[in-house]
This record gives sequence, structure tokens and C-alpha cells, in this order.
Amino acid sequence: MKRILITGAAGFLGSHLCDRFIKEGYFVIGMDNLITGDLKNIEHLFKLENFEFYHHDITKFVHVPGDLDYILHFASPASPIDYLKIPIQTLKVGSLGTHNLLGLARVKKARILIASTSEVYGDPLVHPQTEEYYGNVNTIGPRGVYDEAKRFQESITMAYHTFHGVETRIVRIFNTYGPRMRLNDGRVIPAFIGQALRGEDLTIFGDGMQTRSFCYVDDQVEGIFRLLHSDYVYPVNIGNPDEITIKDFAEEIIKLTGTNQKVVYHPLPINDPLQRQPDTTKAKELLGWEAKVSRAEGMKITYEYFKSLSPEELAKEEHKDFSSYIK
Repeated sequence: MKRILITGAAGFLGSHLCDRFIKEGYFVIGMDNLITGDLKNIEHLFKLENFEFYHHDITKFVHVPGDLDYILHFASPASPIDYLKIPIQTLKVGSLGTHNLLGLARVKKARILIASTSEVYGDPLVHPQTEEYYGNVNTIGPRGVYDEAKRFQESITMAYHTFHGVETRIVRIFNTYGPRMRLNDGRVIPAFIGQALRGEDLTIFGDGMQTRSFCYVDDQVEGIFRLLHSDYVYPVNIGNPDEITIKDFAEEIIKLTGTNQKVVYHPLPINDPLQRQPDTTKAKELLGWEAKVSRAEGMKITYEYFKSLSPEELAKEEHKDFSSYIK
């Protein structure tokens, strides 16, 4: 049985990856410090013989007994609210955490895939974004802690590949959504749906003409699975190129939820990207992958998930208290 370590296992995307690799017959070792993750995302796995969990912070030394075939590095805050509240922890998990896991991969002779992001492109001047685009990032802006953590992560990963011969893979993840997303984390889908379910006005930042391209989680996981098992060492965009303005998306949410909220506008945050759309040519050519789930289909499933939350969960204004982590 192949053994795989998945960091950030209790997070949104990490938990779905645990499910997929369990389904594929792997022995899955989940690791998470639970700073943004939640054990309820993986509690259904604890009864399984081929799953174990380590409550651990990967910015400290990482030890996993026994053989390891693969490592998926998905530990990181991934929402604007999180990385603005815990900027230093965000930088540390992308730098120290990645360094620790690359060292582990080297010792175990494991293949490691690291989760990068479309944020490495910053507020892009090229549209759609190809992997060859170097980005337009403000290193000292409020979002820079996340963007630069991921850019450094890519650099050190390639350095371990070229200098130490570690088998590495890099996925650049574009906006992904689905069940287990956290409410109130600053991302547009849980924000809009949460507001609709609570009967609040939908909040748009800026004029609403900025664009996003939303990829359903099952499509994202399939792309990551194929990339891990490919022979390609350079970054690959995985996302859905079906682009929509935030204004039009708000109208879709109102129609989906059957609510009658009005849309209110607030100033756009600093360095918030105005366009986001992946060029997925490489994924199609190298992996035979493309997004299959339409936004209408994926959003219906996601809405059903959020509707299933308790009134107490829906009413929470702050999802996480980070005070014990800030040092």
C-alpha cells in the first residue's frame, strides 16, 4: 500500500484530497496544526485502518515514521482574512514549513507536490494567466505575505529538485469551491452564500467588474492527482477558465438562493486582483485534464452544503480566534 503524507489535511482542499487518496487505496497520513483547519472535515476518516492523523505544526521539525512514497504540501492559510490576521504564520508555513517537508522528501526519497496559487501572478497584466507569466506582485502590500510565501515556496522547491534531485511537482491553484469551505473567511462564495442565508445584503468590493474563475473541488482534486503522477516538474495551472464578473456572480447567487437581497458596494481592498482566469493549455496537453463540473452544477451542491449548517454556525461572525497563535 502506497503511503502519502497530506499537510493541511483538515482544511477544505486537504480534506478532499484525503478522501480521494483513501478511495484510491493509499495509506493516508494527515497532518494539520488546526490553526485554520477543522477536524470535522476529516472525522469520518478516523475509523479507517488506512488513515492516521498527526496534530503538528510543520514549521517545526517534521518526523513521520516508516516509508513515504508521496507528500502533498497543502498547509497554509488560504483566505485573505486569515493571512491578514496571521501574516507571520503565513510566511513561515510557506518558507520554514516547505523547507522541512522538502527535507523529509529528500530523506524518504518521496515525490512531493506543493500547492502554489494563482496569487503568484498578483494583479495580473496578462490575461488569461499562463505559467510563463512572472506576475505583478506588491511584495510589501497586505496580500504580499501570501503571494511571496507561495513564490518562495516555488523557488525552494525547484532548488531542491535541481540541487538535490528531489522529485517535485508544483500546482498553481485557481479559485476553488465546494463543500467544507469555511464561512466568513473572506472568499466570495462563502461570503455571498452566508449573507444570503442570513438575509443580509450581498457585499461587493469595488465596482463588481473584477473577474474570477471558479473551479469545483472534485475537478481540482482530479487535476492534482494527475499532476502528482505525471513526469512534469514545472508549475501547472489547475482551474476552471469559465470567467465571470463578481457583479454577475452576485446575481447568480440571488437567483440560486431564491432570496431578494440587494447588492451593496464597498471600496476595493489594496492589491485585490482585478482579473483572474487560468490558461489551462498545459493541463490539457500534459495531463489530459480539464474542468468538467459547470458552475451551475457545482454551486447547487455547495449551496446544499451551506444550507445544512446549523443556525449557530451560520450566525458566527468570526470563524477563528488566532490569538493563541500570534507571537
